[in-house]
Amino acid sequence: MSIRLGYQMPNFSYGTPVRELFPTVVAQATEAEAAGFDTVFVMDHFYQLPGLGEPEDPMLEAYTALAGIAAATERIQLSALVTGNTYRNPALLAKTVTTLDLVSAGRAILGIGAGWFELEHKSYGFEFGTFTERFERLGEALQIIEPMLRGKRSTFDGKWYRTDDAINEPRLRDDLPIMLGGAGEKKTFALAARHADHLNIICNASELPRKMAALHQRCAEIGRDPATLEVSYLCFLMVDEDGDQAREQQRDFLRSIDIDLSTLSEEEREQTVADRQFVGTPDEVAEQLQTRVLDHGVQGIIVNMVTNGHEPGAVELAGRALAPLVR
Repeated sequence: MSIRLGYQMPNFSYGTPVRELFPTVVAQATEAEAAGFDTVFVMDHFYQLPGLGEPEDPMLEAYTALAGIAAATERIQLSALVTGNTYRNPALLAKTVTTLDLVSAGRAILGIGAGWFELEHKSYGFEFGTFTERFERLGEALQIIEPMLRGKRSTFDGKWYRTDDAINEPRLRDDLPIMLGGAGEKKTFALAARHADHLNIICNASELPRKMAALHQRCAEIGRDPATLEVSYLCFLMVDEDGDQAREQQRDFLRSIDIDLSTLSEEEREQTVADRQFVGTPDEVAEQLQTRVLDHGVQGIIVNMVTNGHEPGAVELAGRALAPLVR
């Protein structure tokens, strides 16, 4: 397993009738596969996130959507970025992702995180708890899920979860990859060092040097070679053959969340979501990703194209620009 170039769908608001929504999702996935992306991701949420839209905007259930994408693709890997641990019993999640692996002929990745969106928990009746409790639950869940993905029976009696000789059959393989996602230098990175094959870091790009140093420290604390833990970075991509058009997309998007770049200093800009955005022509965004991300020791890039990824040709343009960076 390797995640070098991933495509994430961060929204399902395409201005289409509901009947055309999922065909638009499939079109993005097939275009990503043809354009050289190795993994396609959907979010595991029930409501759209603040900064991307309103709670009532369209949002698909992640694993049902991934199964549908599996049927329409042949090679591209499939994952949530990332599964909210609080939304599913961990043994059931192990069964779910293993079944996705089976129906996709070995293309599933388990992306998982602690969960954070309080409104979803309140609305759907899931216990939210404290920050510390959510990470306790994730740590216990991984102790159940990991053996179940590896062909072992799970017996576990913890504070939050328990299993009794839980069986997970059928499986295609015993090395289905586990990916953690987040930015927490202590809790998330420690769990990734202990359990994960891959870590996707979600942070402002200017924070990456500190994040990578912290990850290496977490690996050193348990004696793991950091070279054995693959790392990717999640970013917003706004790319167009006309760089001015891409920059106008960025300005429009930021204005929609009350950010005006023209009024910010460089230091202030680094404190906003703009520091996660890579904007311009294909050559410009490739250079930005090389210097701001890959040169810090990150191996993979996961992009979302919130402004125009659903438009035919946009994903292909991104793949053509970025695939040479990560080969």
